[in-house]
Amino acid sequence: MRNSSKFIPGLFTILNLFCGFLSIINAADNNLSQACLFIIYATLFDAFDGVVARFTGTSSKFGVELDSLSDVVSFGAAPSFLLYKYYFYKLDGIGIAVASLIMIFAAIRLARFNSQLVGFDKNYFNGVPVPVTALSVSSFFLYHYNQNFSEEVSFVFVYILTLLLPVLMVTKLKYDTTPKFSKREFKLHPVKLILVSLILIMIFATRGEGLFPFCVFYLSTGIFRGAVNIFRKTFLKKRHFDNPEEHLKFTQGN
Repeated sequence: MRNSSKFIPGLFTILNLFCGFLSIINAADNNLSQACLFIIYATLFDAFDGVVARFTGTSSKFGVELDSLSDVVSFGAAPSFLLYKYYFYKLDGIGIAVASLIMIFAAIRLARFNSQLVGFDKNYFNGVPVPVTALSVSSFFLYHYNQNFSEEVSFVFVYILTLLLPVLMVTKLKYDTTPKFSKREFKLHPVKLILVSLILIMIFATRGEGLFPFCVFYLSTGIFRGAVNIFRKTFLKKRHFDNPEEHLKFTQGN
């Protein structure tokens, strides 16, 4: 009982896992809205377990492993089953293979993340975090699939999400980590905290409909950052190497 606080973060992790299970059950029962909502609830519990662990000082390797196992279900298996149940079932075996990509690559991404915990850049993730992948799928189906978007546009988005998200999860594109709301964090990253606050206000003001546009914006940040880095390495590097004096400046600056 003296160490009971250690189990509090684990409780949130279990609730995350349970929500993923409930999402799969509701998708199987053709309850699309509830299936999507339980994935969103799972992301909230996933966020809280980390906050509680830091607040109580009870972070542990066991908690990290349990969190990853829960994430595979809630943010891998649940969105994959959602995609299969509401779209790819039409393609039989090929549909099963395509719909499973998010689940498979989520497991790969989480295994890679756990193996690189020591010494990784805490300001950025390498690849899209799996909760964002699940939020992208669930918010699209909940608010936009054949609703705000036409059937043709929905068709395009389904394939883009299904094929692009698995790739983005395992790339080395850099994505911002979630900032901690504290005085120290505000001094270090004021713009990031203000932006996150405005995004949260937008999502609440739109009653959730702003969640998918936020996911698209977040996904695009890593792609944009990667494109800028490629441009710098290819065009700017070539330009500096063509000029000996600028080459020296470039070398000293990097």
